[in-house]
Amino acid sequence: MSDTKIASLYIVSTPIGNLSDMSQRAVETLQSVDVIAAEDTRHSGILLQHFSIKTPSVSLHDHNELQRSELLLTRLQQGESVALISDAGTPLISDPGYKLVSLVREHGIRVVPVPGSCAVIAALSASGLPSDRFTFEGFLPSKQGARKQTLEALVDESRTMIFYDAPRRLQGTLADMVEIFGGERQACIARELTKLHETITTQSLSDLLEWVSKDSNQQKGESVLLLDGAKQQKDSSETEINRVLSLLLKELPVKKAAAMTSSLLGVRKNTAYDMALKLQQRD
Repeated sequence: MSDTKIASLYIVSTPIGNLSDMSQRAVETLQSVDVIAAEDTRHSGILLQHFSIKTPSVSLHDHNELQRSELLLTRLQQGESVALISDAGTPLISDPGYKLVSLVREHGIRVVPVPGSCAVIAALSASGLPSDRFTFEGFLPSKQGARKQTLEALVDESRTMIFYDAPRRLQGTLADMVEIFGGERQACIARELTKLHETITTQSLSDLLEWVSKDSNQQKGESVLLLDGAKQQKDSSETEINRVLSLLLKELPVKKAAAMTSSLLGVRKNTAYDMALKLQQRD
């Protein structure tokens, strides 16, 4: 590749499972640069060996990125070219690399993307959920309290939401989503993408939770979880909202009454909850 003669940082996408997804340009770039910065050199070594790439590699991960970025910048300033890869997929997408790219760009050195596999886009394209507008939220917090707080902040998000989920955490995440977004909200689990046991299933949150709870195999491996956005709110009058809330509050606690009102009338959950509190205080 002739363009690697110009000192550049190449952001190279690698397969997320199926090695056939490795592009010819990615192979040629990795063969031509002076050094490869890899999230895990042992893991990436298998990929490099498969494609007969003999370029030396150094590690760049969450714990050494700042220090390693300075060293790689020095090499770039000396006229060398560097390629950045992650364990799988497109670097920087919930993987290290942001600090390196920012530092390199600050010093006026060219940064070149070499596109390829990305679990976020692969999952979205096959999910059947709206793809014209979406938001990527990365990994949710591992602790339930923080996870629910993060999800509650997304209750009114109208775009398709995309999350990464770690092994064994999927069932808990789905249970929290059912509680916060309602069981009827459509969602998709895209698991083990491009691999032998790939599954892409789009159903209601309640159905997905039941399926995952009954099949432990669906709790293995990393997943992409996609959630349909909130639908356009209906134009309900304040009088109607208060009428429904008043009826429900006779039998239900505030949070449940607000959630049901939100579902029945299409008003925002936060709005229904605030109005329910006022009605309760008035009584």
